[in-house]
Amino acid sequence: MRRSTVAAVFAILISAVTGGVLGKSALATNEQVPNHYRAFTAALTAIQTQYAEPVESDRMVYSAINGMLQTLDPHSSFMDPRTYAQMRERQEGRYYGLGLQISSIDGDVTAVRIFEGSPAFQNGMRSGDVIATVEGVSAKGWTTEATVNKLKGPKGTFVNIGVRRKGFERLLEMRVMRDQVRIPSLSASFMIDNQTGYVGITDFAEHTDEDLGMALEALTKRGMKRLVLDLRGNPGGQLDQAIGITNRFVPKGSMVVYTRGRVPNSDSDYRATDTPGYLSLPMVVLVNRNSASASEIVSGAIQDYDRGLVVGETTFGKALVQSVYRINGGAGLALTTARYYTPSGRLIQRPWDASFDEYATYTFKEQGDRAKSADQLKYTSAGRKVYSGGGIEPDLRFDGPVEGFNPTRFGRTMHARALFLGYAEQFSAEGDSRMGHSGPSRRIVKKGFTVDDAMVADFKKYVAGRNVKIEEDSWAKDVEFIRAMIRYAIDEAAFDIATAKQHLIGADPQAGFAISKFPEAEQLLTLKKTTLARQ
Repeated sequence: MRRSTVAAVFAILISAVTGGVLGKSALATNEQVPNHYRAFTAALTAIQTQYAEPVESDRMVYSAINGMLQTLDPHSSFMDPRTYAQMRERQEGRYYGLGLQISSIDGDVTAVRIFEGSPAFQNGMRSGDVIATVEGVSAKGWTTEATVNKLKGPKGTFVNIGVRRKGFERLLEMRVMRDQVRIPSLSASFMIDNQTGYVGITDFAEHTDEDLGMALEALTKRGMKRLVLDLRGNPGGQLDQAIGITNRFVPKGSMVVYTRGRVPNSDSDYRATDTPGYLSLPMVVLVNRNSASASEIVSGAIQDYDRGLVVGETTFGKALVQSVYRINGGAGLALTTARYYTPSGRLIQRPWDASFDEYATYTFKEQGDRAKSADQLKYTSAGRKVYSGGGIEPDLRFDGPVEGFNPTRFGRTMHARALFLGYAEQFSAEGDSRMGHSGPSRRIVKKGFTVDDAMVADFKKYVAGRNVKIEEDSWAKDVEFIRAMIRYAIDEAAFDIATAKQHLIGADPQAGFAISKFPEAEQLLTLKKTTLARQ
């Protein structure tokens, strides 16, 4: 249980080095291998030959490697071949398949996300759909790994699936052609008003900087004069993408991040190498407790150079560089090889306890002011105080751990149990002619619909029907959160994530607070210019 929680925190790596680094060591002769290595191989041999039942040597070795890594830090991790392949897909941002994320829920293979424009999306699949059959064979009880192996395949080939959807008595039979799927790393980009642009970055994959560049160019053409850069919930990703993105907003030659480790080649300085295109654009950067790794590189550098106002919650505090080594059998090893520091010299890594439990449960706890020591004090380019050793602390704090809201425990429970998503499954967009999106069982909504009191009451009946005891006081306190989440879930299910995000920003109290602070972001630009003039 403990390690699975840590694995959830690990998420995306900030740098990757692929090669057979560990493979060569296996060629060493017994005379060259230390005694403790011999002890391991002897134990493995004894188990294989003497244990009461046959054992899988791969599973034993993988478990042993994982056990070793658990003694090091919360982020060094072993990946079996399937996990390693999934990590590489996420980094590359593309693969051949249908374009959906699945999860096993009560033995049903359930679609939890459909990538827009993917084969699954074009054929009418939506979140909440259950993949009941694949090629006529029941998928009940299948693991996600087994299902993925059936759904993926060469580009241009077909797979036949039967989809069970709420409100339909019969399965929806779909014949879907596999194609290249591009995993989006931007959640949305749009104009909030006639001068304020918004870009949300979900992670840092191989094409994120390129995607951001296109989004900024499009927003500039639409009149953008200031930018909200949303890094909330972003677990990180590739180091080069974080550098490229930061380079768009800081002067050429500026230090973006530097790493220091035990071995000489782990010490590196990373600078902005290109002429920035948005050096004078006022910025507000949104972060929360789930912003980590590469997100902290970007927000930390922007803060250190007084380039934008950081608003929200203290970030996760992950400043360990993982180098990824591909080892025998397609497995992978993510090993901490260095720590990274922001331009002002801040180490963002939070300390961890021996069992990692305190570290892993950080995002579930109430945030407060942490104790600071004199040696943690650093300064931005303009002389503002910032602190090392515990994530990026925002310039302006505003709690909003759930989509910008800070609901009661009851509200968080409804969100965690996906009750809003479940309720949204019955809705379809007006004019949507894809399979399963029309008919007497569907509730049709227009893009500009509102969540009125009747819909809130209907949702309340839905929640009660799921054996959830309604806490009236909490419901009253959370009513605006409930309205926003109903709208968000229906927008995403019936339309698209960009529509959902755009409507949510209008209700999101954390984002609203950040937007109201643009005068202070503009003052930072003036402060920076004054500081440079004095140097």
